[in-house]
Amino acid sequence: MSVKRDNFKRISDNRVKKINDLISKLHNLINPSFYEYDDKEIDEMFNSIQNELDRQKELFLKERNKPRKRKL
Repeated sequence: MSVKRDNFKRISDNRVKKINDLISKLHNLINPSFYEYDDKEIDEMFNSIQNELDRQKELFLKERNKPRKRKL
């Protein structure tokens, strides 16, 4: 593998793990003894997360489809 691919793999694996860990902590908010929320707030929370995921994916796809400058 190339150095760039190795770097991507190493860094992306680490970041995805951190993101997944943070998302899993949302479960801690479920306890009604400590928190009060309604369906609208749940939808807003997950819509916000989904919107950011969609935005980031779109940025990746745009970048991947850009014409590359060739080194001489």
